[in-house]
Parts: sequence; C-alpha cells; structure tokens
Amino acid sequence: MRVVMAMMKHETNTFSPVPTPWSRFEDWSACFGEDVIRAYEPTNMTLAAYIKLCREADAEIISPIAAEAMPSGPVADDAYNRMSDSILEAVAKGCDAIMLDLHGAMVTESSQDGEGTLLARVRAAAPNTPICVTCDLHANLTQAMVDNCDALIGYKTYPHTDMYEVGTTVGGILLAKLRGEADPVMAWGRVPVLSQTLRQGTDDEPFKSLIRLTREAEASGEVMAATVFGGFALADIQDAGISCITIANGDKSKAEAAVDRLRVEMWEHRSDHLYNHEPLSDAVARAKDITDGPTILLDHADNTGSGGNQDVMTVIEEVIRQDLDDVAVGGLWDPEAVQQMQAAGIGTTVTIALGGKTDMPSISRKGEPLLVTGKVTVLSNGEWTVRGPMYNGLVVQMGPTAVLDTGKMQIVVVSRHHEPWDQGIFLSVGIDPAYKRYVLLKSRIHYRAGFAPIAKHTITLDGVGVTTSDNSLLDYQNVRRPIYPLDNINEPGFEELGPR
Repeated sequence: MRVVMAMMKHETNTFSPVPTPWSRFEDWSACFGEDVIRAYEPTNMTLAAYIKLCREADAEIISPIAAEAMPSGPVADDAYNRMSDSILEAVAKGCDAIMLDLHGAMVTESSQDGEGTLLARVRAAAPNTPICVTCDLHANLTQAMVDNCDALIGYKTYPHTDMYEVGTTVGGILLAKLRGEADPVMAWGRVPVLSQTLRQGTDDEPFKSLIRLTREAEASGEVMAATVFGGFALADIQDAGISCITIANGDKSKAEAAVDRLRVEMWEHRSDHLYNHEPLSDAVARAKDITDGPTILLDHADNTGSGGNQDVMTVIEEVIRQDLDDVAVGGLWDPEAVQQMQAAGIGTTVTIALGGKTDMPSISRKGEPLLVTGKVTVLSNGEWTVRGPMYNGLVVQMGPTAVLDTGKMQIVVVSRHHEPWDQGIFLSVGIDPAYKRYVLLKSRIHYRAGFAPIAKHTITLDGVGVTTSDNSLLDYQNVRRPIYPLDNINEPGFEELGPR
C-alpha cells in the first residue's frame, strides 16, 4: 500500500503587513522526502501519528513535503504553487491513500481558500483515492474542503496539544475505510458568527462546553468524530467564522443530527465569542499591584501566532512607564537591533531605537520605535528544541537572537517571527521565567502550553496591532454579511439560520 502524506499549513491574517514568501516556510524548517520522516517522527504532531499508522499497516510512505510558516499576510502564489504542486506530483504517480495535515485558514494572493483549492486539485487527480485531512481549530471550513475529502477532523484543544491524537483518529478512520470496515460520511454546518480568538481557549467558555458536546457525541457511538472550529476572524474572506463537522459510519442522518445540536449551541452563546476590553494603563496598574509572580502579561494585539508584526512597542512602553520591575519580554522581532547588539558585543551598554519597524496600513498605524538603553547580555543563534506539550520535539529557529537588559526588563530580541508558547524562548538564552515577577508575551492562548504551569496570575493587555480584538478597527470587505457581531442580527430561531 502506498500512502501520500504531506503537511501544508499557514494561518493567514489578511490585515497583516508581514509578507509570506517561500522563505518564510524555509525559516520554519520546510522539508522534503525522507527528511519529512526524520523531522516529524520524533514529535507529537499530526505527521508523527500518520507515520505510525502507516508503519503499522506496512505501507510505503510517500512524503513530498512538510511546510509550515508563522501566521502572516496572504501566501505568495509562487510559494503556494511550490507546496501544492509537490503534493500533486506525488499523487499523480499513484497511491492508495492520501493523508494531509492542513491548517484550514490559508489565503493566497489569488485564492481565499488555499486548502479547498488544493483538495479540489487532489480529488481531480485521484478521484477514487480516499483522502483524510486534519485541520487546526481555527480553520475557516468551506464547502470545497468538505466536498473533496473522505474524512476531515480538527483539534479539540487550544493551545493545540492534541495534534497526534487527532491525526490518529482521522488516519484510523481512513485506514478502516480502506479495509472495508467503515463507511465514513460527513455533515457540516456553520452559523453567522465571527468568534474572536481570545474567546476560543478550550479550558474556557464557550468552547469548553462545545468541546464537551463533541466528546459526548463520539462517546455515545453516534459519530466516529465531531469537531467544532472557532474559525479565524482575522482572515477577511467569504467563509470566515465558526463551524462544525461530524463523521458518522454510514448514517448521514446521525452526522447531521450531531451538527444541528452543535449549531444551536454556537448560536445561543454567540455573545460569549466576544472579548471585552480594558484600558491599557488600568491593566498595567493592576499588574503592578500584584506582589507574587510570575504574572503573565499578554500583548495579544501584536500576537505573532495570529499574524502580528511582533514589533509593536505600545505595551512594552506602558510597562516601562509604570516602572514594573523584574520583567522578561518574550519575542520582540527586530533583526536590525540584533545586528546592532552583535556589533556592540556582550557586556556593552547601548541605546537602540527598538521595534516599531513595521507600518500597519490596515489599521492606519505607523511603526513607532522606542528608544531603550540597556546592556547586551546574550547573543545566540536562536536555535532550540521544544520540550513542552505543544510541538514537542520540533526544532525552533528564531534566527540571530540577543538579550537587552535595562536593569528592570530583559528583552529577548529575535530575527524571525515566533510565538512564545514554550519556555524555551527564555531558557535558550539563560532566562528562567519561573523566577521572574512578570513575563510579557506576544501571545494570546498558546502561551498556556508552556507557561500555565508557572503562572500565578495572567493579565491581558489591550495594546495596538493587526491581531486586535477590536472589530471597529478592521475594515471587513469580503466576509459574508450579515454576520454577528459586525451586523445587528436579530435573534432568529435555529430554522432561520439557513442550510447547514
């Protein structure tokens, strides 16, 4: 048995000024052929689960590509074509099954639905070959994605710590179909709601209850798999928003019944998908009153993992202004500043125009550097291995990295964008965040994977950036309308929500 197995992942923020050429995938260790097996088999990611299933089935693994990039603006067409063409070329040579690890919110220069476009091409090339797909919890599910595969599933955790388990589930369904032991049929639906990422943590409501419903549907035997997708509201596309999908064994009515229950729950609790803001100065003042630590400070409007520049200084400036002490800052992107610190050398005191190198035209903001004086205490190549529960075993490449110590704040400055979901961003440069009073992260929810075990308190800071949770700052042009909360939708009954 020949199985084509590939990964092509990007969460696209259409408001982000950060470009997404092929080099951005190379920065995140894109690999080909046998290198895919070597890189991902030791991890806890979806591809590792696919590899294990294929080995147990004594299948030949064809692995054309594994490519992922940190969230940013629309993917360049040449980068998209390079990835999708490599998958198509492998499929065209013939195979018995196709296992794909996708994101579900990829937008390219010429397509609003990168995954749907890929799957339609794969289905056309292999019309009778079973295809399974794993998607991120933040996928914007589309009809093209569902129509062109046999089994599609998504993560049940945010932070995403169940990639391996989800890959095992959907890969097992596909192999059962090949053996004639299962007949997977899917139903899907959505509701007109743009859910904000800050409200999608699966330990919090409303997603805690939604995930419980999917597990109950699976445990009852009604369906083989059930998924709720929070969607990615920062992709201004027709299909953005929350949705759900179920897979039943031969009985479409059971899949549809489970979807209907999930849709009702999503709509009834639509207001819970919105984040309530607090003035930045007030939130920092609350943090200053906390005496024990670490207290996690979240600069969520400049969240790298949602397409932020990672160089907005608004929150850092306010923390300095209010004179917070013993602060570690995780992941400020400024390659120019790193070069200056490299030239100065370890132990040198420097004054640098830090951050603010990127304009943000989508929210009408110019980049604003902040003059910061401090000592260069660490210079490194920025390479380390994730040891926490999310992306465990993956080698991170932050590029040339430096630490600027102001006396009250240690700032880790990197040359490649990377969301700080693992303590390795600090430990790799000699800072132990467990012993800091404050840990300031350009993150939203993923930080919980690595930092929740040490956090005494967490405060969300509403700064500036293209990952803002303030919808009034974003000029939506493409998303279907009406949609909550952009429009004042009356309270329709479930039957008025339209087709699944």
